[in-house]
Amino acid sequence: MADNETVADAVEETAVVNAPQEASADKDASKENARRAKSGRVVPVGIAYINATFNNTKVTFTDLHGNTLCWSSAGKMGIKGSRKSTAYAAQQVAADAAKKAQTLGMREVEVRIKGPGAGRESAVRGIVAAGMEISVLKDITPVPHNGCRPPKRRRV
Repeated sequence: MADNETVADAVEETAVVNAPQEASADKDASKENARRAKSGRVVPVGIAYINATFNNTKVTFTDLHGNTLCWSSAGKMGIKGSRKSTAYAAQQVAADAAKKAQTLGMREVEVRIKGPGAGRESAVRGIVAAGMEISVLKDITPVPHNGCRPPKRRRV
């Protein structure tokens, strides 16, 4: 009986030690496979839209037809208040969105930047830091050609 107890104890100990490592590896693989299965295809080339406003930075990855694959923003990442508009937040947002896009198989990206915010250049740096190759860098900020009438002058 003593031999059986020691064998059973040894098997139980190895199962407890190996279980968390295997479970975490399975979870990571299942998340990646779930995201790939959700999209249904691998997209090697896409477009990254960076919307840098004065209050927030949003990064969206699409395929070449403009269908959204993944996105991220400073608010989604848990950054609150005036820190959402910083260059650091923009870099973190871009890196997060780029990692999600890489799980879908994206390696090369065309970047289109819109808006006057502080996170314009640092968002591009975040995409590069995540390991993506940038083929085209384009500014698509809308510029008015004497469009709307300005508000009347302030009287103080």
